[in-house]
Amino acid sequence: MKNIAIILAGGTGQRLGDSMPKQFLKVAGKKVIEHTLDVFQNHPQIDEIAIVSNPNFINEVETIAIKNSYTKLKKILQGGKERYHSSLSAINAYDGQEEVNLIFHDAVRPLVNDRIISDCIKALDKYNAVDVAIKTTDTIIQIKQNDYISGIPDREYLRNGQTPQAFKLSTIKKAYELALQDPDFKTTDDCGVVYKYLPDESVYVVKGEQFNMKLTYKEDLFLLDKLFQLKSITQQNETVISEAKRLLPSSVIVVLGGSYGIGLDIVNICRSYGGHVYSFSRSENGVDVSNHILVANALKEVYEKEGRIDAVINTAGVLDKIPLVNMSYEEISKSININYIGAIIVAKESYPYLKDSKGSLLLFTSSSYTRGRSLYSLYSSSKAAIVNLVQALSEEWYEHGIRINCINPERTKTPMRIKNFGVEPEDSLLKSYVVATASINCLFSLMTGEVVDVKIKK
Repeated sequence: MKNIAIILAGGTGQRLGDSMPKQFLKVAGKKVIEHTLDVFQNHPQIDEIAIVSNPNFINEVETIAIKNSYTKLKKILQGGKERYHSSLSAINAYDGQEEVNLIFHDAVRPLVNDRIISDCIKALDKYNAVDVAIKTTDTIIQIKQNDYISGIPDREYLRNGQTPQAFKLSTIKKAYELALQDPDFKTTDDCGVVYKYLPDESVYVVKGEQFNMKLTYKEDLFLLDKLFQLKSITQQNETVISEAKRLLPSSVIVVLGGSYGIGLDIVNICRSYGGHVYSFSRSENGVDVSNHILVANALKEVYEKEGRIDAVINTAGVLDKIPLVNMSYEEISKSININYIGAIIVAKESYPYLKDSKGSLLLFTSSSYTRGRSLYSLYSSSKAAIVNLVQALSEEWYEHGIRINCINPERTKTPMRIKNFGVEPEDSLLKSYVVATASINCLFSLMTGEVVDVKIKK
């Protein structure tokens, strides 16, 4: 059945105290509604998108649609004064056609993820109405008008509602037809309409996520910005996706640090699918990523031979497990130059080629980027810098069509790790080819500005 995402963007921003509605405010380099639309645009099960907008901001929505080339966005509808007017606008827009699934989502919940959307769609195979909610962590109290407690419900059965909320079109249409006949009709969400006016209809609840928060107050902007910084996508797929298989034979890929470990596996996998792959490293051909002339010459060499560069991957790095005070300044410079300055050089020198091809840049971080670790001060701080670099450049280069992401693998069995940690239990480490596969899949995805976690399957 066709799955249509209805993005509810009719808010006026009154509670935020701003003249611009909150869905059009910027966070993590994009307008909030752009982040939301990106998720639904990129979800493989979403067939179509409709936006219900405040009538005064239709032009703003149209500008966003044109700028981002959202191929699934088919309708921009006008909402009304109340939230339910926006829902009705979408219901009426799709009335009169075959049965479809309508997935309503607040434009100001930009951190919704693929798992939640997929679970809602799957639940619609069995149910006609689906809600999303998380367990209530605080004790909820009921009060009387004089602010005395009148009741304390059992928290075990309480949930905080979120969106999406998903329905068969015929179900939500029927619920609203009955609701509009009620002179005392009031509602805050669509599932509430189904629950009240279709008492025989079960509303199934899909598990939400704590981070799937709604932007309501100004303070939420700071929290959202931090959550976007820490946001990651998890990949555990050990096979190359079909899109990568299709595009690899016509792609020119440059791998810096391709002589061993993850880099070598990336080179071998890409070549096995017919990719035009060029590997450079200090040990292989004397290319040090901390030397901008050597990097520039390497990229120029590939471009002159192939006439294009579609992707650049930098896996080069060093790991020094040593207290800072025990490091010489020569060792400090080497660590920073390879792990951070090298990434900057690769990005800067790759830019003109990737701008020309609308290509992809892939860098690597580490799980230590979220918090500095003892004995890893330079390594941890460099990997945190890589994440910030990726997120910043994804904004700077967005309009040029360049995608830039970073891979964040769990502990991986590579020569560099063995050198620093010795022999470890095999089942505690990722295999480097798994990280390489996830990297290639990321390269041929539509993502940009993302931290992609690669974890051991459990």
